[in-house]
Amino acid sequence: MSKLIAIMSMSLDGYVADRNGGVAEVMGWYMTSGDTEVRTGGSDPMTLKMSEPSARHFHGLTAELGSVLTGRRTFETADGWGGNHAWGPAFVLTHRVPAGWPRPNSTVHFVTDGIESAVEQAKAASDGKSVGVHGADTIQQLLNAGLLDEIHVDIAALLLGSGVRLFDHLAGTPVVLDKPTVIAGVGVTHLRYPVRKA
Repeated sequence: MSKLIAIMSMSLDGYVADRNGGVAEVMGWYMTSGDTEVRTGGSDPMTLKMSEPSARHFHGLTAELGSVLTGRRTFETADGWGGNHAWGPAFVLTHRVPAGWPRPNSTVHFVTDGIESAVEQAKAASDGKSVGVHGADTIQQLLNAGLLDEIHVDIAALLLGSGVRLFDHLAGTPVVLDKPTVIAGVGVTHLRYPVRKA
């Protein structure tokens, strides 16, 4: 059965973006933490350079994914992934479809009728695999609705002090998490927590 897995890089003090919305600091480990090359797919492929433990972890996690569910801010920050996300069809939760979209030959879809519809569409497109979830607001909505199955957080070795927090605006706290999987990379610690269902 398809799971919803939150996947975010975050500073040790809980920020996924700086006060200007920039993510370079929290995602720096993707590019500079080692000599192991990882090539992404999608319309805008990149070559990442990370430590060997991080690369192994990244490959294992992304191999589980069949689609992506994300928010509008993440879509904008990523420039729409060039029209095709590396992890499969992307479903963007938004109030309105941005100008110039949808585009021909793109696997980016826009969902304007709520979180439950977005989840249903992303799961249907995942071909039985899991759905990777991006975006602080989207993750918060899923947690509040009791729909998130796992939280995967890459804790970057830095303190931002301010910006966009991952776990603001939670309604049903405390959210109880099960025993984590912990992988130490270089400049990052990978944590994966199953979300305990009520």
